[in-house]
Amino acid sequence: MDLIFDAMADYVKSKLIDGVMWVLTGLFDSVNDEVAKVAGQVSTGPADFVPGVYPLIKSTSETALLPIAGIIMTFIACYELIQLVVAHNNLANFETWIFIKWLLKTSVAVLAITHCFDFTMAVFDVTCHVCQDAGGFITHSTAVTGPQLAQLRSTLESMGIGEILPIYAEITVLGAGFKILSLIIFVVIYGRMIEIYLLVSMAPIPFSTFGNKEQSHIGQNYVRSLLAIGFQGFLILIVVGIYAVLIQNITISDDIVGTIWGIMGYNILLVFSLFKTGTLSKRVFSAQ
Repeated sequence: MDLIFDAMADYVKSKLIDGVMWVLTGLFDSVNDEVAKVAGQVSTGPADFVPGVYPLIKSTSETALLPIAGIIMTFIACYELIQLVVAHNNLANFETWIFIKWLLKTSVAVLAITHCFDFTMAVFDVTCHVCQDAGGFITHSTAVTGPQLAQLRSTLESMGIGEILPIYAEITVLGAGFKILSLIIFVVIYGRMIEIYLLVSMAPIPFSTFGNKEQSHIGQNYVRSLLAIGFQGFLILIVVGIYAVLIQNITISDDIVGTIWGIMGYNILLVFSLFKTGTLSKRVFSAQ
């Protein structure tokens, strides 16, 4: 009877060890893959990030919003002309320079509307160039290497079932946690790009307000928003660079579970910092 129980115990123990080894194999792959893609993704402009999306947004916006922007610009131009005329001696006399000034301002407003998508892409060309330059300074690898599995297996084989079982449970939870963190990183990066696409799609409306000083704050705030979300990519790279330095200082000790929990802490810190980059960038550029 003892032989039967011993055989069953050995079988359960081997299965638990196999389970631990299976979870540890590629435990960090999902996070490593997402973090490794960050530099390339934040350095890619809206026109190239998802091919086909930008032309769709541009054509839709030109069809639906550009006519409305033209009406707004016309109203602002008429209002600006009335202000210029009335402000000059209450219609008592006119000077040619008033109309020249109005024509110049109106021409600039028309130019801004007709080339609003070129202006927005120019902003992202600049920010993407900054991100590409910044990405070259991340010299540390962001990959987390797993423990020496052969050495760990021998350590586990010297333990009893009661010791292996909690290790198996913890590592299984950690494995699921790393996959969730990799998904969150994906959501942050792609969420930023979706926000960029939404901002770009609204470009004609704020650009139509540049013809009047009183209303131009709408367009100015829009440009600040473009700069903020563009340079958010730079802040994301800074966060990834800090993470790369921190993660390479971790050494795999005999307390494998404790070490993995430490790596999990760094990854949670990475995700939290990625979420903060958007708020910080908007604060820097005073974008509302």
